[in-house]
Amino acid sequence: MLNHDIIVIGASAGGVEALTYLVSNLPSDLNASIFIVLHVPSESRSQLPTILNRAKRLPAHHAKDGEVIIPGHIYVAPPGYHLLVKSGHVHLARGPKENSHRPAIDPTFRTAARAYDGRVIGVILTGVLDDGTAGLASVKIRDGLAVVQDPSDAMYNGMPRSAIENVNDIDYVLPLSEIPSKLVNLVNTPVETKNHKQVPELMEYESDIAELNPTRLHSTNNPGKPSGYVCPDCGGGLWEIQEENTFRFRCRTGHAYSPETLLAKQSDALEDALWIAIRALEEKASLAHRMSTKMRSRNQNLSAQRLEQEAKDAEGRAEIIRNVIIQNAGAEDTIVNLENKTVIINE
Repeated sequence: MLNHDIIVIGASAGGVEALTYLVSNLPSDLNASIFIVLHVPSESRSQLPTILNRAKRLPAHHAKDGEVIIPGHIYVAPPGYHLLVKSGHVHLARGPKENSHRPAIDPTFRTAARAYDGRVIGVILTGVLDDGTAGLASVKIRDGLAVVQDPSDAMYNGMPRSAIENVNDIDYVLPLSEIPSKLVNLVNTPVETKNHKQVPELMEYESDIAELNPTRLHSTNNPGKPSGYVCPDCGGGLWEIQEENTFRFRCRTGHAYSPETLLAKQSDALEDALWIAIRALEEKASLAHRMSTKMRSRNQNLSAQRLEQEAKDAEGRAEIIRNVIIQNAGAEDTIVNLENKTVIINE
């Protein structure tokens, strides 16, 4: 009889503390393999395995490409790679970023569901925005179990809230303190025997894209329908993909965005454009001031006055744009969401 012996866990901001607590409260003889994705910048060094090993419970390490999956071990996604779960082993891939992350949560959850169907337990912990929602939906589509940290208990409630609002039939919404014991319970519970479902074509497609499968990358048969939006990473057209209650966007090269993440990226792009506008206006004002000084030295006072007025106008427009940025800083659901940017930098 098969048990729920594949546990995939996704976390973002506040995740180190949550993961440390969770692992510290799991038994050392847990008969399951655990796969953890924590958002980290691709160029950084991750100390998460070292931190988790301080609990002296289950051994944790950065996953290595091709290594065999062993029960009682924790596999952590290394910076710069998607952690893909295959049948019996793991695979690391430098596939397109999903939700602006590599490693991203969705590819790990999706490939685990593809390989192990109902044996998978998907866990979403604290984090901003909505990475993990589509992946958890894949777990449920394949008859796995979904466990989500109670948003009111999470340090950052974006990811848990999104999962609860968009994934059908979440099995458990729990405070962090109750998740370790629930996982032990579920690991020791046999998987319900159900008619075997064929892996959905969309799940196959997106799993292959994360793996840089050349056939998929060169295919012109893209899923979904044209959205009219462009990919913030490469400028290509985005297709809108619908999957039960969830939808997301994916471009020809494979970059994928959930709705909240795409909105955040568009907000960042708009903020960047505003700063570029400020820079251009200030340079114009500086040049106009310099030219007006030369004009006055030549007694060309009318030209100097015109340039001084141009400089004043440019400075005024720059100040208006600067005030827009300042007034929106830190506010929820605003065009310029600096709070979320700070969270991402500090993860």
